[in-house]
Amino acid sequence: MSIKRRSKHISVFSMASMTDVIFLLLIFFMVVSTLVVPNAIKVNLPSSQSTATTQEPVARVTIDAEGYYYISTESAPETTLLPVEELEARLYEIGAAHDEEEDPYVVLYADKSVSYGEIVKVLNASATAGLRMILATEALQDNSTETDV
Repeated sequence: MSIKRRSKHISVFSMASMTDVIFLLLIFFMVVSTLVVPNAIKVNLPSSQSTATTQEPVARVTIDAEGYYYISTESAPETTLLPVEELEARLYEIGAAHDEEEDPYVVLYADKSVSYGEIVKVLNASATAGLRMILATEALQDNSTETDV
């Protein structure tokens, strides 16, 4: 008859599965947090041939087809409706907050149907605030066709 040996139970907790779950959660939240849409208002932009800038704008002003003004900034990325009377004061606050930056600018998203006078109001307000204004456009589609001779 043989003597039965008792096996010793090792009481070490394996953290491998726990770290896998933590890393998956970390990756999930990193991906979800980068999916923030900077401009959620639908605007039909005009087309142009232009290059993209490398510097981030200090604010984004949007004028939709109905003539409503919206603004979003670096500190408040959610887009908020803004009366046109408050636009110059708000841009002045943004310009004062970013006065030490080299060349702060504001991007203007204006629908194709917006009158030129409304765009000039925003351009004048940004100039008064000491901010440079950039007009956002869509890339111009090349409609030229090549033919073989």
